[in-house]
Amino acid sequence: MSFSSKVKSELLHHFGEARHCNIAEIAAIINCCGDISQNNGNFCIKIHTENVSVARKYFTLLKNTFNIECEMLVKRNNALKKNRVYIFELDDDGDKAKKVLMSTGILRAKDGEYNVYHDISPVVLSSTCCKRAFIRGAFLSSGSISDPEKNYHAEFVCDYEVFSEQLKDIINSFGLDSKVIKRKEQYVVYIKEGEQITDLLNVMEAHVSLMDMENVRILKDMRNNVNRKVNCETANLKKTIAASVKHVEDIVFIKDNYGLEYLPKNLEEMARARLEYPEASLKELGEMMDPKVGKSGVNHRLRKISIIAEGLREGNLTNG
Repeated sequence: MSFSSKVKSELLHHFGEARHCNIAEIAAIINCCGDISQNNGNFCIKIHTENVSVARKYFTLLKNTFNIECEMLVKRNNALKKNRVYIFELDDDGDKAKKVLMSTGILRAKDGEYNVYHDISPVVLSSTCCKRAFIRGAFLSSGSISDPEKNYHAEFVCDYEVFSEQLKDIINSFGLDSKVIKRKEQYVVYIKEGEQITDLLNVMEAHVSLMDMENVRILKDMRNNVNRKVNCETANLKKTIAASVKHVEDIVFIKDNYGLEYLPKNLEEMARARLEYPEASLKELGEMMDPKVGKSGVNHRLRKISIIAEGLREGNLTNG
């Protein structure tokens, strides 16, 4: 099961504390995956979804909130040849569809005429809990979250620009930083940062999924920290080895061509120690000296030997 499916499975069992919260969630579901038609003044709502969680939640919300039961039709998606499509149809028998649309702010009366709007009515966002419910319904209908093991990405796919901008504002009212981008003919509200996605899960009250994601984030951060330290230590080790190889080459050059006695006594002592212990650290080399020398002193002496070797290669026969 994907991470998105786990989140939606958890949200399936979460219902708002009040009727207005459930209405807000129904409004989000209809806005995101509903099709509204009108014939001779009679309205019809059709919900199309391939997600069984959305189908179950919509059916339960309608029954609990409006005491309405509607028929469900299950079809095969011929385009994908495997996914089932769940279709709920609520017609205007007894003004049921009209009642739902009016309550959710999707159908509004103006100058004696009823019109369908594809934006979010302030009526369904009367309180913070309603905003949470609306975001929850929108995620169930059109949202997804990538596997946090791979990358951090949450998104809501919307058909209308005005709706996407309003949804973004609702999400951001909780201190998040979602953005909108157009993708082909649709508008996508998205969040990229892992911490913000965990905050989004908290807003939707998907607390189990939140803990699962936090565990993944902690493990990823630990692995990343370990990798950074290993990479840093590896880089430092490579630099140390490269410097050691260069020092040995310079010392061997002086030894083969002029003898180590050519060097001043303190540099000769250092050169012999480096030849004998090519893998020793600067600290270890310093402790071999008599008297002992610090790391900076060892580094200074080795650098001095390299300068002398370079001068000798260029024909400057001085130990300076």
